[in-house]
This record gives sequence, C-alpha cells and structure tokens, in this order.
Amino acid sequence: MPERPALLQLGKISERMAKRLAAGFDVVQLPADHEAFLAERGSEFAAIATMRGVPDDVLAELPNLKVISSFGVGYDNIDATTAASRGILVAHTPEVLNDEVADTAIMLWLAVSKELLPAERWARSGAWETKGNYPLARTIRGRKVGILGLGRIGQTIAKMTEMFGAEVHYHSRSRKGVPYQYFDNLADMARAVDVLFVITPGGEGTRRLVNAEVLDALGSEGILINVSRGSVVDEAALVEALKEGRLGAAGLDVFEDEPRIPDALKSMEKVVLLPHIGSATVETRQAMGDLVCDNLDAWLVDGKVVTPVPECVLLNEQ
Repeated sequence: MPERPALLQLGKISERMAKRLAAGFDVVQLPADHEAFLAERGSEFAAIATMRGVPDDVLAELPNLKVISSFGVGYDNIDATTAASRGILVAHTPEVLNDEVADTAIMLWLAVSKELLPAERWARSGAWETKGNYPLARTIRGRKVGILGLGRIGQTIAKMTEMFGAEVHYHSRSRKGVPYQYFDNLADMARAVDVLFVITPGGEGTRRLVNAEVLDALGSEGILINVSRGSVVDEAALVEALKEGRLGAAGLDVFEDEPRIPDALKSMEKVVLLPHIGSATVETRQAMGDLVCDNLDAWLVDGKVVTPVPECVLLNEQ
C-alpha cells in the first residue's frame, strides 16, 4: 500500500471530514464530467469516501479500489455484492443515526395523528376566532403499530412507540428474538395494525413492497409512515389510496424520485411531507462524518473497517 493512498471523494464533505481525510490520503474530488478522468486516472485510487453512493460506471473504472466508506446507513446506491466479489470492503455508518431517524418517525406519526399542520394553519389564519374550535384529531395512545424492517432503527422506533402504550407487531425477512408479534406476511400485518412504519432497506429486494394490497389492508383509518427509502412504497398506489379514502393518512420523509414530490401529495391535507431529513441534525451528521473517517483510518492501519456492510463482513474478517 502506498504511504498516502489516493482517495476519490464523491459529493461534498464537511471541513472536519476534509481535514481528517487529508491527513492520511491524497484526496481528489470526482469531477462532474468523470468519464475521461476515470479512463486516465481510475487505476490510481485505492479508496472512496462517498456522500451519495457509487455509480456502477464509476466502480467499474477503478481496478485497484480496496475500500468504500459511505455516509449513511443505507447503501442501496452501492453494488456491495459486486464490490465484495472484487475484494473491496464497503463500510457505512449504522448506529449513530438510530435515535435521530426514530425521532423523525415519531414526529411524523404525531404530526399526522394530531393533524399538526392543518391545526397550525387554523390558528394562524384566524379561523379559530371566526369558525371556532378546530375539529377533533386522533390519539396516538394505545395504538397497534406495525414495523416493516426490525433492524437497529426499527427496534428503536418500537421501543419509542411502547412509551405511548403501543402494541408492537413486525414483519422482516426472519423472526427476531424480540417480544413483539411476528408476521411473515406484510399484508396480514397491515390488516392487524393502525400504523405502519416503513424502515426497511431500499434496493431491488424491497422495491414497491408496500403496494396497493398492503395499503388496502392498512385501511381507511390506517396511517403510513415512511422514513426508509421512497422505492419501498408504490407511490402511484399510495396517491390513489389516499385520494380514494382507502388509506387514512401518511407521513413521508422519502420519495421515489427525490427531490421531486408528486403534486397530488402536496395538495393533500392528511399527508405530512419532509425533505428527507431523517438524520439531519448537526450532531448526528457530524457523528456520521466521523464514522466515515474512522472506517478509512482503520483501513489504513490494518486493512479492515469498523462498520462493514453485511455483504462485506466475512471479507473484513480475513
């Protein structure tokens, strides 16, 4: 390994990250017009620090790449299987954002159930004075909650909903060692709960997993909260279910074609929309950036990373 390996930077990074990376690597930012650049210099790079995944065409042009350190817990925009087959370690930033994303999920649930935004407009517009009290909303207490994807963040959400007296159910690829009711069929779980939290990873395996059948099972009083990836929910089916009253309400932090949001969703009173801010606080983003650097610093020492993605766990142990 060279004394200062070349690192390819994808996306903007903080000054704190830039200083740390520059201490151990020769850092080069990927140019917008990168085809000719990679054709000439792609073989130089042993490492990547990325804020936005790694496009397949970029990965293919880096024959000597050894490690990718990604900002975020989700990595569906990195072909980790191909990377692992090439001996490339892929690292991400789990754990440090669990509480923040869970807080956002609970905030959306509260905002939807208590009709925070239309109630705020009622007060701000003067309607309280001219039309009287705002109509009654719905409690979040004692609800039956379903969680799609009971990983680290899903379990944090589950614990938080229990503080509101929730009865927790979950659907995941396999049964977990937790005291919650497991469903091996997502539609069956949706039929049994009042609120469905979506916090499963994105990618082809979960694309449009929440489809018309699941939304219909959730029902006309049901609430959908999505803080995972927009691709997990069939957005067209969601719009139709809300329009037709087959679904009660939704709180969404993610969308299929970000940053574009369907106009139909923007116009709906029973929908709360956020611009993908699940982990967006100064403190959490700093912790995520630190872990990106920690993974790369660890690789410099012994060729291993601190938090490999599942596809690279065995590779990290070699």
